[in-house]
Amino acid sequence: MKDPVSTLRDQILLATLPLVEERGWTWDLVQKAAAECKAQDEVKDGLFPNGLVDVVAHFSDYTDRKMIEKLSKLSTKTLRSKDKIRLAVLTRNKVLENQKNLVKTSMAFWAMPSHLIQGQRVLWRTSDRIWTWAGDTSTDYNRQTKRALLSSILMGTYMVWIGDESEENLITQAFLDRRLENVMEFGHTIGTIKKIVPNLFRQATQRK
Repeated sequence: MKDPVSTLRDQILLATLPLVEERGWTWDLVQKAAAECKAQDEVKDGLFPNGLVDVVAHFSDYTDRKMIEKLSKLSTKTLRSKDKIRLAVLTRNKVLENQKNLVKTSMAFWAMPSHLIQGQRVLWRTSDRIWTWAGDTSTDYNRQTKRALLSSILMGTYMVWIGDESEENLITQAFLDRRLENVMEFGHTIGTIKKIVPNLFRQATQRK
């Protein structure tokens, strides 16, 4: 059963988005949307404790949940990890297909110095959800590396995607494919280094 607080946040968010499309993210628009939902008292009482930052973060969370909802209906047993990541990123883009201007406005919001750290956390959360859905269960520094690299890929992909007017966003797909291939090569390199370095250390120790 869905959390009623999250449901109310979704309602206010969805009422806010059309206004943001025209005017950008402002707290006044959130309050106006809350009034339309007859939830202005809840907003005043701290439904979004950190104000506008929480609202924009909830937009990302809402998108993540829609992405996972779509992905859960697909058969991915035969897909490699890289292909699952690709599918997840493109599925998230599909969720946002008619909201490119909202994504652009949100990216500008998170790029503000006072919002930068929280924006990185929101991006990390999306990366973590994608990797978790893809079946990653790592707990060591590989977990951190994977999510950091995917966060970088997501940021670059969205910068390309918001200006992509090609059919089926083929330019974005090509960019994403190149980035994923580079990351996979980097991952193989890291894996090789992890095997080689201990051996070199042992050999150097044995010579003494």
